[in-house]
Amino acid sequence: MKKQKIDFFWISYSDLMTSLFFIMLVLFVLAKVEWENEKNNAEKQAKQAVEQYQATQKVLDKIMEIEKSVKNIDSTFFKYDENFKRYTLKGIEVKFETSSSNINDIDDRNLRKLGLAGKAIEEFINKAEKNVKYQLIIEGQTSKDNYSANDQLSYERALSLFNYWQKEGVGFDSEKCEVVISGSGYKSLFRDSSNTANQRFVIHIIPKIDYEEFSSELLKKGKKYEREE
Repeated sequence: MKKQKIDFFWISYSDLMTSLFFIMLVLFVLAKVEWENEKNNAEKQAKQAVEQYQATQKVLDKIMEIEKSVKNIDSTFFKYDENFKRYTLKGIEVKFETSSSNINDIDDRNLRKLGLAGKAIEEFINKAEKNVKYQLIIEGQTSKDNYSANDQLSYERALSLFNYWQKEGVGFDSEKCEVVISGSGYKSLFRDSSNTANQRFVIHIIPKIDYEEFSSELLKKGKKYEREE
């Protein structure tokens, strides 16, 4: 009886093609999974970037709003100075005698206005939002002359206003307002064009923003994505 010849080539070829097909299928699935993962990561990162941008913009808008809040101070005693881009005393003439820091150099009418201006500042700060504090700088000044103690004199002028306010019952909550008494002599940028008109003091009200509290939303976003990852 004659034996039938078996062609092993086609069997091997078929097995090879099946194996290659299986390998290609596995690679396709792996590539698809990797692509989906990359796509999801990219979408998550894009979403995170958008949310963080929105949160950052919200913080910046709030900061701008607070910085502009100084405009709400009583316009009876303060006006905006375009030259220095700041608010200054309005309708109150302050001028000390040469080499003097005696607050009584200022006439009674203007002195009373200074007292009311102090109360206006106190009221303005007390109405501030809980997460906003202020730095109140009383800066004494002098005219530019040959007096050897101009720096000390300018400080004493600032101190004389602070002491007068305290005498008039004007006080500032230390939790809301940091009071800084300083003297710049004749070196301040905020000076009058007339040299002798600088026998005075300048009041600065500067918002001190609690950036940590305002940025809490950003921190929450970061923690959220840490947990997701």
